[in-house]
Amino acid sequence: MKRIEAVNDFVVKFANVNGSGSASANELFTRSILRMGVPVSPRNIFPSNIQGLPTWYEVRVTEKGHLGRRGGVDLLVAMNPQTWDRDLAEIEPGGYLLHDSTKPLPASKLRADVHTIGVPLTAICNAAWSEPRERQLLKNIMYVGVLAALIGIDPAVIAQLVGEQYRGKEKLLTPNLDAFRKGYHYAREHLDDALGLRVRRAANIGERIFVDGNSAAALGCVYGGATVCAWYPLTPSSSVAEAFRKYCAKLRVDRDSGENRFAIVQAEDELASIGMVVGAGWNGARAFTATSGPGVSLMTEFIGLAYFAEIPATIINVQRGGPSTGMPTRTQQADLLSCAYASHGDTKHVLLFPEDPNECFEFAAQALDLADRLQTPVFLMTDLDIGMNQRLTAPFRWDDSRRYDRGKVMSARMLEDGREFGRYLDVDGDGIPYRTWPGTHPTRGAYFTRGTTKDAWARYSEAGADYVANVQRLLRKWETAKSLVPAAIERRAPRPAGVGAVYFGSTSPAMSEAIEALEARSMHLDTLRIRAFPFGAEVAKFIAAHATVFVVEQNRDAQLRTMLVNELGVDPARLVPVLHYDGTPITARFITEAIAERLSGANVKPLERGKVA
Repeated sequence: MKRIEAVNDFVVKFANVNGSGSASANELFTRSILRMGVPVSPRNIFPSNIQGLPTWYEVRVTEKGHLGRRGGVDLLVAMNPQTWDRDLAEIEPGGYLLHDSTKPLPASKLRADVHTIGVPLTAICNAAWSEPRERQLLKNIMYVGVLAALIGIDPAVIAQLVGEQYRGKEKLLTPNLDAFRKGYHYAREHLDDALGLRVRRAANIGERIFVDGNSAAALGCVYGGATVCAWYPLTPSSSVAEAFRKYCAKLRVDRDSGENRFAIVQAEDELASIGMVVGAGWNGARAFTATSGPGVSLMTEFIGLAYFAEIPATIINVQRGGPSTGMPTRTQQADLLSCAYASHGDTKHVLLFPEDPNECFEFAAQALDLADRLQTPVFLMTDLDIGMNQRLTAPFRWDDSRRYDRGKVMSARMLEDGREFGRYLDVDGDGIPYRTWPGTHPTRGAYFTRGTTKDAWARYSEAGADYVANVQRLLRKWETAKSLVPAAIERRAPRPAGVGAVYFGSTSPAMSEAIEALEARSMHLDTLRIRAFPFGAEVAKFIAAHATVFVVEQNRDAQLRTMLVNELGVDPARLVPVLHYDGTPITARFITEAIAERLSGANVKPLERGKVA
């Protein structure tokens, strides 16, 4: 039987039971490879309960630095009998299965084209420790020891990481190191050359950092000047607010008085949280909320108020599978339409699409600037894949001299000097009026904040002309926004191509790898990564330059494609959807095959594009 042989280029998947203590062991495995200078890209696939259901942790080891999911599994660490058959089916022919062999398995539970590696983990643990919970936890560390011996991870690296994790906790440090060594020595003694996968020291990490998108966005909010966070817990967004609290405790406490220079409120629901954010924005504070699709659904009335009353608000939407409760712990890009046009009536909202934690940091700060500059809600559209998974990314750029863009705010001096103040008066054609903050002047600059129709001086009006003038001004502001949001990034194929592809957000790493694979097949196409809505002129220009454009996204209804048609007037027949929406992150293989099939003349059916990959 053939076997997969690879150095610094393979996929390991751990199949565990949620609540079994496997998470820390699996992350230990990942970080040990990082410490050896080899890039990794882990993804945690977990259930929406606390304990008992299946959970998976997939680690892609790739010296080339690919950060997207590849598709397929080279080595499965099978620790969950409930999902055995499903997990076994994912292994590539010639791949490997590592399992607990304390109880023998019938041949019917194995695959003839997969190499089986059995280790009596339970038996070893039972012989060494007596407490049931300790046995369970240490079994996880033991299989890390086995893997270290089989793959070639330096045991000193593991020992250092365990020491860092349990520093000052000798009662935990000693048994964990003991369990690791037992697994390591067992593999060295009994499993010589059982695995064709190897880790070899490299120097491919450089200055990059290893961080999740939610933490990056939270730090970006601190950098961007946010002082108010109002939120309601909702997977997968909760850790944004939790990280913001942690960073504020370090960076937003007055050194002299010890007073907090921030306010974080866990509201009673999403309605209350967005109401607090809008109120804080009206008062001149930089404020944000973090939520997911169901939360946005509840927030839409306040979002419409902020749009029409023109109040800054930043909303971080860490998207998950929908609709309704949907798949709380799975990823999708399925909230584009609900956010772009949130609320009843004619509304359009700015959306930012970060591709990785670095852009989560950068765009979070930029969202706060844009909300102030445009006096409107701004959405930072991440998703579970970016938000809750750690990823190698460029270091954050922190400039202490950075100045916040507060937009058009009329000061007391300007009012004293007799400047005309109309809260909804367009003074220079960009559609953005001046605003004042409460208390700016004792007698001037006041206005009535309302969600009803009004004239340029904020006076209530039901006159059709006033309404039309106001909403037309909002469209001028929308045109101004096109010049302020991050521009799309184009990549030209090495040879002229009449075919293009557009994509956004967390699809980026898989897309980059898919392009390499397609070019290896002599299939060339230009690409455009869209980073924001409204779409800039470069998006329309790119589409116009290509007879066919693939639109790659992670939702069922081709929402980005719909927006491109709606906003740019593109002929829908020229935009070919490539859709992935099973809740797992899109893979390079999926994109490659979907586009290659179409380019080779085959008919790609929508249901096939939506299949599990």
